[in-house]
Amino acid sequence: MPRDHILTLSCPDRTGIVFRVSSLLFEHGCNILDAQQFGDAESGRFFLRVHFDTPDAARIDAVHAAFAPLADAHAMDWQLHDTRRRARLLVLVSRQGHCLNDLLFRTHSRQLLADIAAVASNHADYAPLAASYGVPFHHLPVDADNRPVQERQILDLVERERIDLVVLARYMQILSPGLCDALAGRAINIHHSFLPSFKGAQPYHQAHARGVKIIGATAHYVTGDLDEGPIIEQDVAHVDHAMTPAALIRIGSDVESRVLARAVRLHVEHRILLNGHRTVVFR
Repeated sequence: MPRDHILTLSCPDRTGIVFRVSSLLFEHGCNILDAQQFGDAESGRFFLRVHFDTPDAARIDAVHAAFAPLADAHAMDWQLHDTRRRARLLVLVSRQGHCLNDLLFRTHSRQLLADIAAVASNHADYAPLAASYGVPFHHLPVDADNRPVQERQILDLVERERIDLVVLARYMQILSPGLCDALAGRAINIHHSFLPSFKGAQPYHQAHARGVKIIGATAHYVTGDLDEGPIIEQDVAHVDHAMTPAALIRIGSDVESRVLARAVRLHVEHRILLNGHRTVVFR
């Protein structure tokens, strides 16, 4: 039976890249189902995502072997993904459970093609919620004294459960530079989009006091620069003077859940390529 795969690559932009890639796939009997490309004039880099199938399972090894010298010749950063493999997620959460609840439902109902392998939290509040979906829950308390030990426990979970993506679903802890480096390119965070205007506690109350007219959320990759990683997805909602801080929090929670789910979907479908401090996102 045909097997679907996704090829993603970025490299210095030059003529003939699409021709060479498509020709190689054709020579190996592959059928291109979808292809998207982007050439960035600012960075001088070219980005490509190709969804294709092979006539049989064994053919992909030959494609992989043949592609390596082509990639070397064009200085390509590239990956080849089997679409049948579902990404394994570790969700980190604190005491705001709206994003966790949304992800659990989307994965359980197969709206999101990934599996939540585990949930971990510095509080025990959502152990019953995880258990209701049959997902293991790990209570990992953290304070200033045990932070290195707790972060080592998170990394142990990542390794033991073969985690592809760590999702910070309103996890209200700052990750150390070491943990950020260990999870580079495979950790996504969500937060309100008021930053840098309304930092610290009760941002929605601060925004209400200033009379904001839009609220929103940003999903980005985690880096050592707090809340400044490459942006994946954003959205906003319009609000008005009649809304209370509680109403803003409710609306903001909905936006955060949607934005995070979209960012996770884009990642697990291999639609995001890094372009320095920015992202190229193929819809």
